[in-house]
Amino acid sequence: MREYDCIIVGGGLAGLQAAIQMGRYSCHRVLVVDAGEGRSTLCRTYHNILGFPDGVSGEELRSKGRMQAERTGVSFEKDRIIKAGRRGEQIQLFGSSGSEYMAKTVLLATGLTDRIPAIRGLRSTLGRTVYVCPDCDGYEIQDQRTILLGAGEAGANMAMVLIQRTNELLYINHEQSPISAELHRSMKEAGVRYLEAAVQEVQQMEDGHITGVLTEDGQIYESERGFVAFGGNRVHYELAEQLGAVIAENKHVEANARSMQAAPNVWIAGDLGLHAEQATVAMGEGSIAAIWIHKALQQMKKENKVKQI
Repeated sequence: MREYDCIIVGGGLAGLQAAIQMGRYSCHRVLVVDAGEGRSTLCRTYHNILGFPDGVSGEELRSKGRMQAERTGVSFEKDRIIKAGRRGEQIQLFGSSGSEYMAKTVLLATGLTDRIPAIRGLRSTLGRTVYVCPDCDGYEIQDQRTILLGAGEAGANMAMVLIQRTNELLYINHEQSPISAELHRSMKEAGVRYLEAAVQEVQQMEDGHITGVLTEDGQIYESERGFVAFGGNRVHYELAEQLGAVIAENKHVEANARSMQAAPNVWIAGDLGLHAEQATVAMGEGSIAAIWIHKALQQMKKENKVKQI
C-alpha cells in the first residue's frame, strides 16, 4: 500500500498540467497513475495551443509534460485504476495490476473515449487532417473540401456546425442510422450533401493527409479534410461516481465551477467534466484543481497540528 498527499488519475493534458502545478509547491507527495491511453495519444497535431503555431502532437506534449512534472518530484505509475473507495479520511484506489494506492486527495482526469469504428486508414489521419472537435479544429477545414464520417443524428448535428466553415461538405452516414425529417430538411437547406453508405477505407497520402474515402460499393469521394461524429462516446465517470460525485444525464461529472471539486477531497479536470471538450480548457482546469487541492492539503496540515496540541 502506497500513500500520497494527492493521486492524479490520468496522464493526459489535464492530469499533466495538474501534476506540474502540484509538483511546484514542493511540499506534497504526488503520484500520477496513467494507463497510457486517451484522446491526446491519438491527436497528431494540435494547432490551437499557445506557443505552437505550426502544431504539436499529443505525444510530444505528454512526453514533455511528464518530464516537466518529474523534475519537480512528481512520481508516475503505469496502471489502470479500476475501483475507488474510502477508508476513513483516506481515498483508496485499486489498479488492474493488483496494486492499491492511498491518498488524502484525488484528482480524476480520466476523460472520455471517442467511439471510432475500425475503418481502414482512419486512425492514422486523426489529428492530422481528420478531426473530432469543431471548436478546436473547425478552422482547419475553412473553405476546404471536407467529408464528415458519422452516424445518424450525431453526424447530422455536426454537419450543421461544420457547414458554417465550408460550402463543400459531404456527410456520409456510415452506419446508416436514422435521422429526423427536420434534420434532413435543415441539412438540405444549409447545403450539406448527404450520403448513406458504409465506408471501407479512408484514403490518404503519406503522413496522414486524407485524399478521400472509398465506400463499400466501390465509389471514391475526394476530400482535403475530414471530421468524425459517430456519437456514443464513453465518458469514464465510474471512479467519480464511486467517490460520491454527481453524474449528469450525459455521464459527465458535475463539479464546482470555481474549484473543480466534485466530492469531498475529490476534484476533476478535463473532458470528464461538463464543458467544452478542448485541450486548452483541460489544461486550465488541471491547474485550477491543483491550486485548490494544495489549499485543501494545507488546511489538513493545520487541522492535524491543532489535534496534536
